[in-house]
Amino acid sequence: MPDQTMARIHPASFGLEAQQAELADRMMRRTPLEGVNDPGIPGFSMLRISEPSRPLSTVYEPSICVVVQGSKQAMLGSERYVYDPLNYLVVSMSLPVVGNVIEATVAKPYLCLRLDIDANQVNELLRQTPVPAASAAPRNGGRALFLASTSAQLLDAVLRLVRLLDTPEEAPVLAPLALREIHYRVLTGELGQQLCELCAADGQAQRIASTIALLKSRYAEPLRIEELADAAHLSVSALHHRFKAVTAMSPLQYQKQLRLQEARRLMLSDGCEAAVAAHRVGYESPSQFSREYRRLFGAPPRAETQAQPIFRQAGS
Repeated sequence: MPDQTMARIHPASFGLEAQQAELADRMMRRTPLEGVNDPGIPGFSMLRISEPSRPLSTVYEPSICVVVQGSKQAMLGSERYVYDPLNYLVVSMSLPVVGNVIEATVAKPYLCLRLDIDANQVNELLRQTPVPAASAAPRNGGRALFLASTSAQLLDAVLRLVRLLDTPEEAPVLAPLALREIHYRVLTGELGQQLCELCAADGQAQRIASTIALLKSRYAEPLRIEELADAAHLSVSALHHRFKAVTAMSPLQYQKQLRLQEARRLMLSDGCEAAVAAHRVGYESPSQFSREYRRLFGAPPRAETQAQPIFRQAGS
């Protein structure tokens, strides 16, 4: 896959400065904390980080991430995706990735808005709005993580959502309308076909999403590929091929990353000892756990106890 460092930047993208300047000013006032800030609107969060961060393995949940200032990169396998004020990120399924902020300072911190993808909202919009022909061809080989050029129409809807933070009495009525329009702008933009596939009741993407849900609910259990294929109503070869096309890894590699990331959370957030965390996530061999942990995170389990805090909703 090609490096997604630069998405398709249209000449019109350079006329977004006024909208982004207003968004940056409003976000600076509404993000007093480093990391994730909750503005009180369901499905919406804002992230502020004042310096570049080290790469962190985490799980990106289905979301739309619009960067207002600075930039961040996400590594999906060997593929690199950089999202910035000219390029927003869409994650259509839960994906284990390695992410880090690459451009941020105290004076100009990384600022990002994250919105949960609402599949019900997408389905409702699809009943009213056919996806334009320009969106008909899937990009990135069907990956569940992709970039698109930021548009003035999208930023206009995002701005109206952020302005509602100054009138909280109006937010319960008007915020759902702004969130709906943001979904609409993404759906009718470059990435509409991918979201259509995600929400198709019996489509291939939905079968992979169901497999991911099963892996997440039973990550600590031994699972055979045949069991996953039966649950997805696919052959073993079809599941393996399609799952790797969407996530850039096999189902069992995906499960391994979920296990290791949960073990890391248990150690860093809950104070579990490495052996206890390994057992809780399904490892019988402490030495195997230590080897695989070091391979993914770059340090042995015991050396991670002083690691930097894990920001909630790190997919922003």
